Amino acid sequence: MKRTLGTLSLAFLLSLAFLSVSETDAQAYSWNRTLSEGMSGADVRELQIRVAGWAADSASQTYIAVDGQFGPATTAAVKRFQRAYGLGADGIVGSATQAKLNDLESSNGTKHFSYSEFHSKDGSGFKNGKVSEATVRENVRRLMYKLEAVRVKAGNKPITINSGFRSVSHNSNVGGASNSQHMYGIAADINISGLSTNTVKNYAKTAGFSGMYNESGFVHVDSRVEYSYGSQQWWWN
Repeated sequence: MKRTLGTLSLAFLLSLAFLSVSETDAQAYSWNRTLSEGMSGADVRELQIRVAGWAADSASQTYIAVDGQFGPATTAAVKRFQRAYGLGADGIVGSATQAKLNDLESSNGTKHFSYSEFHSKDGSGFKNGKVSEATVRENVRRLMYKLEAVRVKAGNKPITINSGFRSVSHNSNVGGASNSQHMYGIAADINISGLSTNTVKNYAKTAGFSGMYNESGFVHVDSRVEYSYGSQQWWWN
C-alpha cells in the first residue's frame, strides 16, 4: 500500500511539473533566430514592442517604430535594454537577450503589470472605447512594456496605475478630454511612491512617450504621436 501511494504521489508531482513547464512554454514568445540590424519580420516587430521603453538615454522626443525593420534605432534600444539587465550590450538579440525578454512577459500582461490594472473603472474591462476590445488589449500590452522600462529606470520601484483604459462613458463621467488617449488604451496615469511627479516624468521622457503632463499625485503618459489617433498630436515640452 505504501509503495502504491508513493508511486501515485510521484506521478502527481511529475504531472504538476509537466503542467508548469507547459504553461511557461505557452507564455514564452518563440524566438526562432538570432536577430540583428538589417533583419525584418514579425519577430523584429515583437522585439520593438518589448524594447520600446528604451528609446533614449536622456529626455528625447523619439520612439521606437514598431515596423518590423531592425534599424539603428532598434539596435540602440536593444543595447540600452541589454545594459539595464546586465547583458553584453552588442545590439544582437541572441538566446540570453531573448530569455530576458521572455522573462518580462506573462499570460496576464507583463512581469510587473496585469491587464486588470488597466481596466476601465466602470466595469467595462477593455470594451466600449474608441477602438475594439482586441485593439485596446494589444495597445495596453505595448504600454506595459514601456512602463516596465520606466520601472527599471526608477530603481525597480513599483508603479501604481491610477487610470488606464477608459470606456467612452467613463471618460465622460470623469471629465476626460473628448479625444482622451485613455479611450484607445495607449495612456496611463501613474505614480511611484517616494518619487516626485517631475522625477517620474523625466524617466518617462526617455521611454518613448509623446503625450505627458503631471497633476498633483500622478503623471499622465501616452503614445499619441506613435498611434495618430485623432487630431491631438503634440510632444511634451
